[in-house]
Amino acid sequence: MHITIDRRKLFKTQAYSIILIFILNTIAVKFDFYSSIWYFDMIMHFLGGFWLGLAFLWLFSYKNSSLELFFALIFKIILSVLIIGVLWEIFEIIFINIIAKNPFNTLDSLSDIFFDLSGSSFVIIFFLKKFVCVT
Repeated sequence: MHITIDRRKLFKTQAYSIILIFILNTIAVKFDFYSSIWYFDMIMHFLGGFWLGLAFLWLFSYKNSSLELFFALIFKIILSVLIIGVLWEIFEIIFINIIAKNPFNTLDSLSDIFFDLSGSSFVIIFFLKKFVCVT
């Protein structure tokens, strides 16, 4: 059994999602959505995890893989998104505590990591159906 991933479709979806994230972030900064809409940060972390999941799927996928390598691919995607999410939260902690002098919120950081992983899980659950062909 071989698994083939359509990398061209995957790359197009990546491009569309990063454009969407850029547009939403630009609008959010201009209209201060991050402070005025309490859940907007969650949406952006979900979309960021989604984009990272697509990026790591594209990066780690091979033309023809076996089913065992497919499960390793899923593990690599989740682990990579987790590492990037934790590193981002460390950056935010440093920025918020040292530069902005605002109190750090542990629950917000855990929520951000959760939504990063949710976005990448969405990629795994739904988009692998779209991009993967089992032969």
